[in-house]
Amino acid sequence: MIGTIISAVVVGAIIGALARLVMPGRQGIGMVMTILLGIIGSFLGSWITAQFGYHNANGGFAILPFLVGVVAAAVLIGIYVAMTGRRGTPVR
Repeated sequence: MIGTIISAVVVGAIIGALARLVMPGRQGIGMVMTILLGIIGSFLGSWITAQFGYHNANGGFAILPFLVGVVAAAVLIGIYVAMTGRRGTPVR
């Protein structure tokens, strides 16, 4: 149980960080919100790929749910920034 929670936080942090890297500009959100949105994006990525019939039959690292999770987390971060009105400075 505790191992599952710790792994969800670690994967959420990785997915959230990657989602912020692929988004243009700077996002004015903290590390905790990045991890939370990454965890939600991870769950959404797994759920969306499962709805399309994806299953990791060969075992190993499931790259497709991971990539969909990064995209979902990027969308969630964009929605969060738009809703909170926090504007980042554009990267030049």
